[in-house]
Amino acid sequence: MVDETKLNEFIGKVIGDMGGAMGALLAFVGDRLGLYRAMAGAGPMTAEALAKKTDTNPRMIKEWLANQAAGGYVEYDAKTGTYALSEEQAIALAQEGSPAFMQGGFQVIVSLFKDEQKIAEAMRTGRGLSWADHDKCLFEGTERFFRPGYNTNLTSSWIPALDGVRAKLEKGAKVADVGCGHGASTILMAKTYPNSRFYGFDYHPPSIEWAKKQAEKEGVGDRAVFQVADSTGFPGSDYDLVAFFDCLHDMSDPAGAAAHVYRTLKKDGTWMIVEPFAKDRLEENLHPLGRLFYGASATVCVPASLAQGGPALGAQAGEAKLKEIITSGGFTRFRRATETPVNMVLEARP
Repeated sequence: MVDETKLNEFIGKVIGDMGGAMGALLAFVGDRLGLYRAMAGAGPMTAEALAKKTDTNPRMIKEWLANQAAGGYVEYDAKTGTYALSEEQAIALAQEGSPAFMQGGFQVIVSLFKDEQKIAEAMRTGRGLSWADHDKCLFEGTERFFRPGYNTNLTSSWIPALDGVRAKLEKGAKVADVGCGHGASTILMAKTYPNSRFYGFDYHPPSIEWAKKQAEKEGVGDRAVFQVADSTGFPGSDYDLVAFFDCLHDMSDPAGAAAHVYRTLKKDGTWMIVEPFAKDRLEENLHPLGRLFYGASATVCVPASLAQGGPALGAQAGEAKLKEIITSGGFTRFRRATETPVNMVLEARP
């Protein structure tokens, strides 16, 4: 016998998710058109005023604003017929450099809808979907999504939590950033520790080209060098620090990567592995953040590993499984150095 109350509650949840999906698309459009940036700090404005300020169509903007108000992304004053972006909303939606900037996440989601046929085929066949075969919007969105967390945590808390690493970087160290993507983490470290030299590696050539240009743009091209290479064959030796940011679980051979890191480190070197926060059991990850991470894992992480014949660890592998992989490479010391609500920072040493 169907419980109508439970059915209606579930339908309400589905409708909320549908509204959220629409909202994600329209948030991305608002970012692309500069609508949030135009509203930030401008005070209450009409749809017509926002359209004029952004050179967009007033009728379309009126409907966009109505959606945003219904979703709580902007504030609406029924008495004046005006809309406003609060300071808190602006921090998340309009301020690219803020620690709470969320637009990269919306960009990632939109990119995955573009790839829905490829994702469905990957699920049907199990052949996976290579990172390089995704829509290019994913690459930029991923950088924009992770960069705020790196800016907030990497040099202020993550590196200081590692045993003796900050002192080495301040004095002058050799660092490999493997799976560096667009190089946001590499460039940030290079800017913070000018006496050290950084080598960013990624198997995706377009990302490496992007990183090279960005390093020059930010004035660290002399100490942040980027090269196409994979995790089991990146060049160099005697590294003081090797860093993997949110990528070990995506790889075709994470155990092989661990062994290669071990071979390239100095005897007193450190491997820093930053991974999405996860507990070891599925039932412990069944919450909103786990839902987001499992979604990313099903559409990006697991397919990327399967496409290369990998073990498909997934974005919620958990610390116990990661420890097993990491220590299989020869590391004898392993610990969780620190964590945030969305990341765990693991430290491995020979």
